[in-house]
Amino acid sequence: MAKRRSPRSPAPPAPSLAVLNTGVPGLNEVLGGGLPTYSFNLIAGSPGSGKTTLAMQCLFGIATPERPGLYITMLGEPSIKMLRYQRMFGFFDAFRIGSSVHFLDLSEEALTGDLDAMLYRITQEVERLGPSIMVVDSYRSLVKAAEAPEGYVEQFVQRLALHLATWEITALLIGEYPDLELRDPVFTVADGIFRLSQTANRNSVVRRLQVVKSRGCAPMPGLHTIRLSSDGIQVFPRIPTRLDDVSVRGLPRLSTGIAGLDAMMGGGIPPGDSLVLSGPTGTGKTTFAMRFVAAGLQAGEAAVIVIFEEHPEAYLDRARAADVNLDGALRDDRLRIIYLRPLDLSVDETLEEIRVAVAAIGASRVVIDSLSGFEMALAPAFREDFRESLYRLVGSLTGLGVTVFSTVEVVGDVGTSGLLFTGYRVSFLTDDILSLRYEEIEGELRTVLVVVKMRGSEHSREFRTYEITASGVQLGATRRHQHAVASRTPVVR
Repeated sequence: MAKRRSPRSPAPPAPSLAVLNTGVPGLNEVLGGGLPTYSFNLIAGSPGSGKTTLAMQCLFGIATPERPGLYITMLGEPSIKMLRYQRMFGFFDAFRIGSSVHFLDLSEEALTGDLDAMLYRITQEVERLGPSIMVVDSYRSLVKAAEAPEGYVEQFVQRLALHLATWEITALLIGEYPDLELRDPVFTVADGIFRLSQTANRNSVVRRLQVVKSRGCAPMPGLHTIRLSSDGIQVFPRIPTRLDDVSVRGLPRLSTGIAGLDAMMGGGIPPGDSLVLSGPTGTGKTTFAMRFVAAGLQAGEAAVIVIFEEHPEAYLDRARAADVNLDGALRDDRLRIIYLRPLDLSVDETLEEIRVAVAAIGASRVVIDSLSGFEMALAPAFREDFRESLYRLVGSLTGLGVTVFSTVEVVGDVGTSGLLFTGYRVSFLTDDILSLRYEEIEGELRTVLVVVKMRGSEHSREFRTYEITASGVQLGATRRHQHAVASRTPVVR
């Protein structure tokens, strides 16, 4: 009699490494959850890239009175000088020094180049404090100064790593490796390698972080923008952590706030869509965007406006002139205006600011006015992959259930065959497209709009004239008496 097969038991869950919260905004996400405990890591980079600040911020973020942190300075700057500058950052807490954060200056010992003596001093201090995290600054300078036989440096690195594993210490070694010299023995021993870089391009400087190596973890790939401010270092993940997509199916369409336009779009804008409003300068793109925000506020929704080309006060004055008063919503914190003007901006920084504002007030509408100004505000290094970055930004917002209304300036005559934006096609990132244009009608320059695209929805394909008045946008008659309206020479029937 054949034996019955027992049902296959479920596979055991995959083991995972315990991680430490680094205390550096955005760094945990890039590392795949945090800094692995008891790992041996190298922070590499050129001078001025932020290596010391990143290590110090991790030290203050991880150390506790029960399991303190130890910062060892060698042939770099003296401890007193380093602390003078690091205390200017918001993460630095002078009251924790001597309790949860300790410093050991081994500069004099390092000058002799006696690595055995260095290891002995480190061992003594570790046994006295029992730290959970240790920073060695600068490991590269120490190795270069050590006059040791060939192979001795490799032995020193291996012995130090072995001691750290035995002591159950998470270690950060700082070294100046501008080009990641892969022959250095520390690259073989290290569990993690974090590379910091800064690139000057014209008048902007861009700082980035790359996780070159991380044993047992799944870090985010690619180069991640970092910003150094008075608070310390903030990392902007290239692929931001994304929650489950918010379902907006079955929700009523959103009004544009313009009489007659909702009907042309088949009932309004489907929630969670990305809409692009294109047109040459002076066609009223900002006024359309303001009416869209005002309609949402009137319906009890919250909104975020992102501007690049004028100060918020000037923007609010323009809104009042278009019969849109946003002051009350600002006071009630149902509206936030994000003004971004620096010329070294990154898409990831912009996305983070928008995401924070959306989460803070529960916004369902976001206006980006305009994509043209957005591109100009970016550092030159980020303009090269602007389309890909824009796709990530819009996808992240619509994934949260937010409806994105973007304006874009189009130069020249553009028909319904496609929308050009600084040499790139932008229709790939939108669900809906509205096109504004100029047209000569009976000897006058008139403005005309058409609904070019409504993904998954019926919509009017008529050309309609419109006017910008003191009370907003007024739609006019259709252009049924003309054909070839999209061309430069429409013909009267």
